[in-house]
Amino acid sequence: MRKPVLAVLAAAVVAALTPAGVSVATEEPAPPDTLSWGACPADSAKPGLECATIDVPLDYRDPDGETIEVAVSRLASADPEKRRGVLLTNTGGPGGAGLSFPAVLRDNLELPQDVLDSYDIIGMDPRGVAHSTPVTCEVSLLEHPTNIPTYARNAADVNDEAERVAGVAEKCGQSETAPLLPHITTANTARDMDRIRAALGEEKVSYFGISYGTYLGSVYTSMFPERSDRFLIDSATGPQGWDSSFSRMFGQGVEDRFPDFARFAAEHPEYGLGTTPGQVRAKYFEIAAKLDAEPSPDGYTGAVFRHVTFADFYYDSSFPALAETWQALDTGNPVPVPDVGEGEQAPPETGIPSDNYQASQLHVICNDSAWPEDVKTYQRNVALDRFRHPMFGAAGANISPCAFWPSEPVEPQVEITDEGPSNVLILQNLRDPATPLAGAEKLREAFGDRARMVTADQGGHLAYLYLDNQCLNDLATDFLVTGERPQRDVACGAESA
Repeated sequence: MRKPVLAVLAAAVVAALTPAGVSVATEEPAPPDTLSWGACPADSAKPGLECATIDVPLDYRDPDGETIEVAVSRLASADPEKRRGVLLTNTGGPGGAGLSFPAVLRDNLELPQDVLDSYDIIGMDPRGVAHSTPVTCEVSLLEHPTNIPTYARNAADVNDEAERVAGVAEKCGQSETAPLLPHITTANTARDMDRIRAALGEEKVSYFGISYGTYLGSVYTSMFPERSDRFLIDSATGPQGWDSSFSRMFGQGVEDRFPDFARFAAEHPEYGLGTTPGQVRAKYFEIAAKLDAEPSPDGYTGAVFRHVTFADFYYDSSFPALAETWQALDTGNPVPVPDVGEGEQAPPETGIPSDNYQASQLHVICNDSAWPEDVKTYQRNVALDRFRHPMFGAAGANISPCAFWPSEPVEPQVEITDEGPSNVLILQNLRDPATPLAGAEKLREAFGDRARMVTADQGGHLAYLYLDNQCLNDLATDFLVTGERPQRDVACGAESA
């Protein structure tokens, strides 16, 4: 009976986040490698998409030493006469594969034709991910189903989780790819991006990154401001990336987002969760307490219930399924099992380690910043955040494998500052559970006059093209096509196209 719950948790692994620190904009340009375009791997092949690989230094402090391979894709401009350059992209995670993302932008998200005409759109599997010399921790889905910390009811729960995640970190340090471990970082991925820029023969690159990709873009344009053209970043993690303070922001994100679901559930009394938002909120705590005391026959504990709720807050389209889950847990009926397959687990026929998404995500977030190593620190934070953000705070503050990571950061974080061209546009929903508004506001402050921010009065994770907010979508498209930004920050209403 545990399998369905693990499948749900695997689908809930979050895609998003970041590091920051000392500016390294003085780094030398990448050598002029070339890219030989050809067919894409079978799992990434899409019409019009071509792929290549580039060798990059494993350790940029030793540029002539060992190299690893980075896979790159290109969706050529639909109108070469209108082409103005290249648009690098990132799908978030960290750990998200990106070879097929240019085609996803075209086919699924319907990227406007003016943008498709203006750029060769470039995808990549970041170092350590999928087809780019993938890393593994050699852990199963049962051992580590998600990198979002689990909800801790008390100090004992933190102790128990510490034992589990210490084992995960140990396996990462002993895996067959352990020699790569310290070098899978956001700063090194930004350096890889600059190698790709040089190999494409471009003096500058534009960029579109979502979720964690906002941090990667922020780091690149801070390290290489003179090589940065137009940088569009959607659903921002903040200037510090996915560090321990960002993880704690998940508690705030759930509180910000909950009213949207509560309103939906109250307007659909057939679910029996309450007829007012206040009653729906009370039902959340009622179900969680019941499962804390006795897990359901499906294997749902209070922690799993909270985690699944968090994951389904990403998109409004998940609200009906989430309401059905709540209803089943409230009434003691079997929980409907969504068709999520193995979540982010890679299919075996690709040759990619099955835990690559979770492993590569851990590598980045644990390498990018120094995490607290004292279990008591997490116990104190859990106790505080359980009261500050009672719905999910005691999850975001809980301990993770980063507390026991087998290496220390190899360099300071890249500092996000206002030094550089005014070429950044930040997009942000007001009620984002995964990358809350507070993080975007901190990033906007760090960039200063380099950036403008467009907020939209809507909930969920990701904004541009994911939601039909004409105000936000038009501003983002105009920026990519013309380079024009608003003269000041803009607040878009809850409007639809």
